Amino acid sequence: MSHPAQHSIAVPQWLSPLAEAAGTVEARDLSRFVPPSDGSGRHSAVLMLFASPDGVEAADVLLLQRAATLRSHAGQVAFPGGATDPEDASSRATALREAEEEVGVRPQTVDVLAELPALWLPPSGFVVTPVLAYWREPHPVGIVDEAEVAGVRRAPLAELLDPANRFTVRHPSGFTGPGFEVSGLFVWGFTAGLLDRLLRLAGWERPWNRDAVRGLPEAS
Repeated sequence: MSHPAQHSIAVPQWLSPLAEAAGTVEARDLSRFVPPSDGSGRHSAVLMLFASPDGVEAADVLLLQRAATLRSHAGQVAFPGGATDPEDASSRATALREAEEEVGVRPQTVDVLAELPALWLPPSGFVVTPVLAYWREPHPVGIVDEAEVAGVRRAPLAELLDPANRFTVRHPSGFTGPGFEVSGLFVWGFTAGLLDRLLRLAGWERPWNRDAVRGLPEAS
């Protein structure tokens, strides 16, 4: 698939702190799970797509809910993304292709700002590269691949930053990590961990009650 030549990218002022932090962040700043040193694992990428012409309080980030029938991470809230195909030239190519195939994001409307360090997803054996991007020309999106996606939301950052919507999730295995409730979605696991660290890196995080603990909903 061919795309128009890349224009010069102007990072919105409100997104600059996150874009700058993305250039120096290390894997261990984002997750305690880093890729195996032997290079094993299947490569994939996710698109962390932020939109807003008017600052953080008006911004949103694109999230989807994975289909309940998937073999791994079924029903979980995630960023658009998936496994790298042989024809993908880079992680950003993977992330853009997957976002188009899953929910219809047009790649020419997106400015990729940075590829973050690859992270490890132990349950599925994926090595995941988060791709930070600005949605320069937002447009309607929806479910394109019903086998992969059950729902799609543009989740407001104002809701993600509201301390009332933040908590610690306790998995039945004993694992604990950040959680969010936003736009009717229960966000936990890999996606919540990335959001938690991105909000902190950008300097947007507001104090929240880390002692507020919730278990996973039955559907999770």
